[in-house]
Amino acid sequence: MTTIGSASSPLFEMTHGPEGKITLHVSGRMDFESSSGLIASFSKIITQRSPQVLGLNLENITYFDDYGALVIEELQETMKSIQGRLEVEDPREITKNILSYVGFAPSILPPEHQRPELKIAIQAMGENALSRAKAFKEMVSFLGSLFTSLITAISHPGKFRMGDMVTAMNKTGVNALPIVALISFLLGLVMAFMSSIQLKQFGANIYVASLVAIAMVSELGPIMTAIVVAGRSGSAFAAEIGTMKISDEIDAIETMGFEPTLFLALPRVVASLLVVPILTLFSNLAAIAGGLFVGVTMLNLSTTTYISQTLDTLTLFEINWGMMKSCVFALIIATVGCLRGFQAKGGADAVGNAATSAVVTSIFLIILADSFFAIVRSQW
Repeated sequence: MTTIGSASSPLFEMTHGPEGKITLHVSGRMDFESSSGLIASFSKIITQRSPQVLGLNLENITYFDDYGALVIEELQETMKSIQGRLEVEDPREITKNILSYVGFAPSILPPEHQRPELKIAIQAMGENALSRAKAFKEMVSFLGSLFTSLITAISHPGKFRMGDMVTAMNKTGVNALPIVALISFLLGLVMAFMSSIQLKQFGANIYVASLVAIAMVSELGPIMTAIVVAGRSGSAFAAEIGTMKISDEIDAIETMGFEPTLFLALPRVVASLLVVPILTLFSNLAAIAGGLFVGVTMLNLSTTTYISQTLDTLTLFEINWGMMKSCVFALIIATVGCLRGFQAKGGADAVGNAATSAVVTSIFLIILADSFFAIVRSQW
């Protein structure tokens, strides 16, 4: 360690670190009287040694003003001229404030014995954990508010917005019927065609009807319908409520003494619970029709034979199982869509982010719930 200084400038000690780093530990005052001497001394060290990184430790400074900040700014320019980097080490806020006052914002780093990378990683982990905890708290709070709104609607039916529910049913169910039916028909057609390639080798063409019926009614019908509804209605719920949130309409509703969950979320949730199971039934019928088309045109099966085999395969349990899954999926879609809308913050881009998040979260939870149903059924 080398100690350098004079009567007209504060003392500073120079230490050598790894990878060509030199650290200057300055003590005393950095003011008008000492600034010229410091600049001359520091510039001489930089010229002679050409460090890749110059650390300036200010922990022992007793006085620091704008002239001291100008010294640091001059050092940074000198380091830039030799393709080096200046690192200022000082945890005190007053130093940062003075540096920002003169328009200079260096990287304020902790002392060398600490691990900045580890500190940043731990900080990021902590912030992420807090963010997750906050999101979980908001979700639980919203579910509780939704439940209390349901109790209010049951005990006071006049407070339930029936018109909004009918509108949501029309958008979620009636408007989605064509695309759901088309996708299901094509899915049933593809399933029947691909399965027939293998079954024809064993003369078991008739079991194409069984495969399509079981797969669609108990598994693919509910999940495919839910994904389509999540893309259409889940995003729409988030966008509608999110637009109201950023335009302060929800705050206005609360100011007037009304419950936003009762007015905005509950009608959409109830509408989804009513129409998604019906959409699932139409999806199943369309898929069976697609399989019937392949069976009649390519497998030499009669319409009566195909339908009879389908009815013999399906049981009331399979139908009820699919309907139960569709109700759970509907609850997930509507709840997540409304929650993301209420969580929207910021400008116009927040609406798009809320809609995107609603779709992604809904699809993930749908797949997760379907996996849970599969585990339950395997243990039935």
